[in-house]
Amino acid sequence: MLIGVCGGICAGKSSISDYLVSEHGFKRIRLERTSPTPPVEKSATNEHVPDSTPRETPTDEEANEPLFPNVHSLLEFVTKRWRERWVTTDIWDESIVDALLRRPFFLLVSVDAPVSVRWERFKARCISAQLPPPTLTDFVVRNDAHLFAAPTHLSALLHRAQLRLLNATPSLSSLHASLRSLDLPNPSRLRPSWDAYFMTLASLAAQRSNCMKRRVGCVLVSNNRVLSTGYNGTPRGMRNCADGGCPRCNAAAAGGSSLATCLCLHAEENALLEAGRERIKDGTILYCDTCPCLTCSIKITQVGISEVVYSQAYSMDTEAARIFDEGGVGLRQFVPPRDGLVDLAALAGTEVDLASLEIKP
Repeated sequence: MLIGVCGGICAGKSSISDYLVSEHGFKRIRLERTSPTPPVEKSATNEHVPDSTPRETPTDEEANEPLFPNVHSLLEFVTKRWRERWVTTDIWDESIVDALLRRPFFLLVSVDAPVSVRWERFKARCISAQLPPPTLTDFVVRNDAHLFAAPTHLSALLHRAQLRLLNATPSLSSLHASLRSLDLPNPSRLRPSWDAYFMTLASLAAQRSNCMKRRVGCVLVSNNRVLSTGYNGTPRGMRNCADGGCPRCNAAAAGGSSLATCLCLHAEENALLEAGRERIKDGTILYCDTCPCLTCSIKITQVGISEVVYSQAYSMDTEAARIFDEGGVGLRQFVPPRDGLVDLAALAGTEVDLASLEIKP
């Protein structure tokens, strides 16, 4: 596994890398920097500000960090050792990301923080290196150039990450607590488990829904093979719900009310009808992005589904669980690792009050 961490100056790249090394046994791997140091990483006197106070003698770990002249030689090295755990923060531009993302063992993580928070961190780094920090105005201008100007276009890299972290955490301990809850090295981040795979297909099916109340998708699976898919909406040949085909849904009826007047088939019903009773054998699993309603639960039990896996709760979960329990149908909720945009400070319950920061240019 190779995790690449990209982000702006003082967003937390090195701290996340240090965490992976100390907590999960990752090894750092480096790329030579062939381009000049960006102005955003320089002091007010245009001197490069090191990540930390330089040591006269590097540690054994630092001395043994593999260093490569280009991304292709780095990839050749890691490809032969992909079962080991590697981490790099040397994600300079999109050409590097393009090369890395072709490999199935690579995970791109971006980290960002409010510019005021990063400026305070950078000031502390400058002071630690006995260098004068830039003014807030200079830092913002340099930061914008780093994010949006060629050749880095760092903002584009941040948006390409599978996991995007917002790091306004006030301390390393709170950062580490948040990272622990994320389980960054989870193998399913590289290759989805069967549950994640089929739930993704159910969510994709939901995008075809035309129901005005909510989108729901469903997949029937036997021996890890898809039998059928379904999504909710009006029956074949009728006007779509979104076009006024179901008066109840278009009237914004309250949940659970006027169900007898609803003309929409549920995702589970469509999947069961598509598969047919003769194709549903012992061991068939129903994946649905929403827990089935009471009516669907009865039908699911009747046709002989062995297990129901869902991701989102629904208002009738207790009643559905009772039906499944009595009918011998397994029921469990699938909770995948967090991805997308994650606010680390909120995750740790340690949000920073940005208005309270004392900003002195």
